[in-house]
Amino acid sequence: MNSIFKRRSIRKFTGEVVTQDQIEMLLRAGMAAPSAHNKQPWEFVVVTKSETLDKLSNNHKYAKMLNESPLCIIVCANTSKQQEEGFYVQDCAAAIQNILVQGVEIGLGGVWIGLHPHEDLKNQVREILNIPSDIVPISMIALGNPNEEKREITRYKEEMIHREIY
Repeated sequence: MNSIFKRRSIRKFTGEVVTQDQIEMLLRAGMAAPSAHNKQPWEFVVVTKSETLDKLSNNHKYAKMLNESPLCIIVCANTSKQQEEGFYVQDCAAAIQNILVQGVEIGLGGVWIGLHPHEDLKNQVREILNIPSDIVPISMIALGNPNEEKREITRYKEEMIHREIY
């Protein structure tokens, strides 16, 4: 639970390079997520080139931190792998959360930058990265060595729990 409670949205990075071993750990964590019918529809685009990170940053008003982030993982859905329409969004969300928590585990910070359901944002990312039309960008994750600290947090609220009453 420590990594879950410690995981916070980190938007400031030192610029230090994320290693290939760290990137592989993040991707392994993403691919360990549960998926509907075990279809594993996710595909990942790993971006480390600063000029590409800048382009992504400039095309999304909430992605400015990509200018100083050394790594962005774009989590996409391969729609040809879906058995039931639309479940790929949930599958990719589980992969995104796994990547973020694994990032904390290995000393990185990260922030989830949403694309779905905004077609304009998805199309901009698709164009910048030359992603085929059957691959849907769901979200970007900015990752790197954190240059800010945030306190651990729990959002547990008893009033949000509804017990079986019948």
